[in-house]
Amino acid sequence: MHPTLTPGIDVALLVFYAFVLFFILLVFYLRREDRREGYPLEHEFTGRLESEGGPFLTALPKTFKLSFGRGTVTTPTQGREPVEIAARFTDRFPGAPYAPTGNPLVDGIGPASYANRAKHPDIDMEGHPRIVPMGSALDYTIERRDPDPRGMPVLGCDGVLAGTVSELWIDRADRLIRYLAVDLTVGGTVLVPMMMADVQRGHRRVLCDAVTAAQFADAPPIEATDRITLYEEDRILGYFGGGYLYATPDRQEPLL
Repeated sequence: MHPTLTPGIDVALLVFYAFVLFFILLVFYLRREDRREGYPLEHEFTGRLESEGGPFLTALPKTFKLSFGRGTVTTPTQGREPVEIAARFTDRFPGAPYAPTGNPLVDGIGPASYANRAKHPDIDMEGHPRIVPMGSALDYTIERRDPDPRGMPVLGCDGVLAGTVSELWIDRADRLIRYLAVDLTVGGTVLVPMMMADVQRGHRRVLCDAVTAAQFADAPPIEATDRITLYEEDRILGYFGGGYLYATPDRQEPLL
């Protein structure tokens, strides 16, 4: 008989038990961590707080340092953000859809919704704003074989003139056009997401099929002339994106 280091011990079984224990603790940790925001749950109709569920309680507060000297943020945050939705339930059961009670594009309902993101611009690795007007980024130009939208008329989904492209807002990190600055025929300037605009080279025009020409006037404005915040971006994208459902009544009808 040869001596062994583990007489009478099933090492494979011990390793299996250790793995199962580790996996249970990992699930417990992750389920606590994902309760930093959004808990406790509220009943949709009564507003009553619902149980978080046994041992899966909210994790201890954790503080994170933000980059480029923007302070700190602690999660979970205390209290509930006041949110008023300009919509009503279409039926009395949990999960029932909402019906807008006002202008859904302005109120941010359904596909036009937006998040209360940070009130500062998206930045590159060096801390500079990523999205800026091309006029302030002199080292960027339009490739000579591509059409330059500046000066082109902009039409809404109804084929009516909404305004004229006056400037391009570019993403210096990804090296592409993010927004078209459109001087409206009714006055004012709005940013239109480039991904929702079709530059028609042959007709020398830009077609935005997201909203009608009249609805351009209600698009969310931006405060600065040389930068756009994450919050403003979310609002603009929500407004024009929501137009694919709310711009005209026929878009809300069932598909045939």
